[in-house]
Amino acid sequence: MIEFKSVTKRYSNGAIGLQDASFTIEKGEFVFVVGPSGSGKSTLLKLILHEEVPTEGEVYVNGFSIHNMRRSEIPYLRRGLGVVFQDFRLLPNKTVYDNVAFAMQIVEAQPKEIRRQVPVALALVGLSKKAKAYPDQLSGGEQQRVSLARALVNNPSILLADEPTGNLDPAISREIMYLLDEINQRGTTVIVATHEKSLVDEMEKRVISLDYGRIVHDVQKGNYTNEA
Repeated sequence: MIEFKSVTKRYSNGAIGLQDASFTIEKGEFVFVVGPSGSGKSTLLKLILHEEVPTEGEVYVNGFSIHNMRRSEIPYLRRGLGVVFQDFRLLPNKTVYDNVAFAMQIVEAQPKEIRRQVPVALALVGLSKKAKAYPDQLSGGEQQRVSLARALVNNPSILLADEPTGNLDPAISREIMYLLDEINQRGTTVIVATHEKSLVDEMEKRVISLDYGRIVHDVQKGNYTNEA
């Protein structure tokens, strides 16, 4: 589903985001990407999203070749990807329902499909009763759940989460991680970039550890505290 072949990413300022990174992520996997700030976690996710392209090597996502993609293909790649950010990125002037529906409107889904899918996504994250609320009426954990619903509403095959618990307290962070695990159990491939060592250890999933852009460990059911 995702394959990196000897991928190096150099930026115009001379910084190196990734160095000779090679790995494969199979359909249905749950993978943590860990490492200190500047280790390459965000670069890795941006390459999957085609927000960046590799300087060297090859990246394949859902059958697309990132390094050789035509501009017209990028929207089709991204329709198969859901993305969750640390800062939620909700539209403050839209209700919970409308924030989630907006993700479907962007891909020009039919109104009937939107009316069917949005309640399903909200139910999955436990926010059916908050559909008419606005973001500023929600807790941080609830806002992140809206972000998750928005990422899932188009039924992506891959969910990318960039520090999804970075602004949340430990108890809510655990809830979000276990919600991601539930989403994974339903068949979605989940990739989470995080600093949360204790949660990574607790979840017992595959861990790819980065340091200075290099993969230093890639272990099944890894322990971040010991491996990173």
